[in-house]
Amino acid sequence: MQNFHCMSALDPEVAHQLAEDLPPDVFRTIILTFEEDLGRLAQELATAAHTGDQEAYERAAHSLAGAAAAVGAIGLEREARIAMDPDQPEPPASLLPRLLVEARAALQALRALMQ
Repeated sequence: MQNFHCMSALDPEVAHQLAEDLPPDVFRTIILTFEEDLGRLAQELATAAHTGDQEAYERAAHSLAGAAAAVGAIGLEREARIAMDPDQPEPPASLLPRLLVEARAALQALRALMQ
């Protein structure tokens, strides 16, 4: 079941296209860059939520949604798009934990494709 959730974190078409169409070293670089961006953007999102900076929160969520879309991380993209919507009533305190779960699942699934 864990593996199923892990693979459902990615759009299989996008993820496999990246993994199969790119040379392994290029794919690895993309995944490592995504991982770095993910860490930085998650920190920006958390900091903005903590300080109440709505503009920075939405900007970080927008960047995170774009990064997630680029690698086919559909669950992470979905949660980031919720966070970037100014009319979305869900508070960061309940949204951020889900976003981080999706981020971990996406990274795990992408790393599995590198092997």
